[in-house]
Amino acid sequence: MLKQRIITAVILLALFLPAFFYPDASLLGALSLAFIGAAVWEWSKLNQIKPFLSRLLGASCVMICLLIWDRGLLESNWRNLWLGVGCLWVMGSLYIIRIGVGGWQSINQNVRVFVGLIALIFTWCAIYQAKSMSTNLIFSILALVWFADIGAYFFGRAWGKRKLAPAISPGKSWEGVWGGMFCVIVLALIWMRVEDSFAWTSPSLFKLLWMRGWVYGLLSLLFLSAMSVVGDLFESLVKRSAGAKDSSQLLPGHGGVLDRVDALLPALPLSMMLVVL
Repeated sequence: MLKQRIITAVILLALFLPAFFYPDASLLGALSLAFIGAAVWEWSKLNQIKPFLSRLLGASCVMICLLIWDRGLLESNWRNLWLGVGCLWVMGSLYIIRIGVGGWQSINQNVRVFVGLIALIFTWCAIYQAKSMSTNLIFSILALVWFADIGAYFFGRAWGKRKLAPAISPGKSWEGVWGGMFCVIVLALIWMRVEDSFAWTSPSLFKLLWMRGWVYGLLSLLFLSAMSVVGDLFESLVKRSAGAKDSSQLLPGHGGVLDRVDALLPALPLSMMLVVL
């Protein structure tokens, strides 16, 4: 299992690292779009859509994103759109987590599939726009989510006592959430110090948020850390509803694409919302 995880991780790094450092967003946009299409297929399967239709929905997602790309819409001013997407993410995800597994199953199947399709389309748009703004920005968003997850894991293992959402994800604790937030703040302070020391011309997410004042920056980081946990809980709820351990076996040793990007689904659009406000 460990060998599979390492091999898969090395292959993914070999694919994505050149795309991250490519001069424009085209290569990362193309690669990430393939994974987003696969994630839509997984989402459809988890919501009991038949195999052929699941593949068709994945292909449809790719076609919609390509149309957005081809029409040049990603270069438009998305300020109001990101604000709307952010509000929907906050209100919708908290509502779904509150109603739980049983409530999710009671929602119309077409609505459930549509929710995932829209969320994944906007995730891809956020990836493309963040990379278009700067490599530093997209890397810092990803790093925020990774550190929130790593911090939550280690703090939860060491001190976790109060369960966060035992009916959805029994392993998560409030102590883990606070630990993840602490790690994100430490990361942001170190990252900004390095930026200043090396005089990077393209600001990170952390610098862009801190430029609006330390209160705005701190609250934004805590908010994004919390919403990355919400994204993780959301996917766990959907998997529990389907009786599945992983979203698929597309990534040997890691599960499916959704298992790897669940925390990014809210974090990427919400990061773009906070940056463009």
